[in-house]
Amino acid sequence: MGCFGFLKAMMFVFNGIIFLAGVGILAVGIWVKVDSGSILGFLGAIENAPAELSQVLNVGYLLIALGALLVVIGFLGCCGAVKESRCMLLLFFIIVLLVFIAEVAGAVVILVFRPLADELLEKLGTAAVKNIKADYGRNPDVTGLWDTTMNTLKCCGFYNHTDFTDSPYYVNNANQYPPQCCPGKNSTCSLPVAESLPIAGCFPKILDLIDNNTVVIVGVALGIAALEICAMIVSMTLYCRIKSTSA
Repeated sequence: MGCFGFLKAMMFVFNGIIFLAGVGILAVGIWVKVDSGSILGFLGAIENAPAELSQVLNVGYLLIALGALLVVIGFLGCCGAVKESRCMLLLFFIIVLLVFIAEVAGAVVILVFRPLADELLEKLGTAAVKNIKADYGRNPDVTGLWDTTMNTLKCCGFYNHTDFTDSPYYVNNANQYPPQCCPGKNSTCSLPVAESLPIAGCFPKILDLIDNNTVVIVGVALGIAALEICAMIVSMTLYCRIKSTSA
C-alpha cells in the first residue's frame, strides 16, 4: 500500500504541474489570437513572404490546442489517481502514448524532409531582407521589431549589414547603417566601419545558438520522452493495481 500511495501522490503532483502549465499555455494562445498588435500581424504583413510563412499565423491556434491537450492530460492524470478511476487512467495512457508516437513521427519527418526546411528558410531570408529594404526606417512597427531583435541578440540585419543598404533608414541617414551594425559605436556608421569588424546577422546568430545548445536541446527532448514513458508506466501500474484490488 505504501508503494501504491507513493505512485498515486507522484501521479497527482506530476499531472498537477502539467495541468497548470496547460492553463498557462492556453491563456497565452488566447492572448495571441486576441492581440491584434502582436508579432503575428507583423509577419502577415511582410511583402513577398513565402506562402508557407502564413502558417506561422496559426501559432495561436497551436498554443490553444497544446494548452487544451495538457489541461486534459493533467486532469485525467490527477483525477484518475485520486479517484482511482481505471477509465481516466486508461484514457491518460492512450493520450500520452499518442503524443509520444506523434513526437517520434515528427522527428522522423524533420530528418527526412530537412531539404524542404532549408528551402523554406531560404525563402524566409529573402522575404526578410526585402522587408528591411522596403520598410526599415519608414514603418515604425517594422523598425521597432528589428531594433528589439538586434538589441536582444546583439546582431545586425537578417544576414549582415548589407541588408540595410538602400533601405529608407540608409537613405534618410546619408548612407549610414544602424548603430547595431557598428562595432564599438552607439551611433550610425558608414560602410567601411561596418565592414571593419562585421557583426553577425540575426539568422546566423540563431543558428549558432541552436548549434551551441544542441546537447541541451537533445537532452530536453530525451528527458521529455523519458517522462512520458514513466507516466505511461505509472498510469498502467495504477490501472492494473486498481483492477486487481477491485476484483
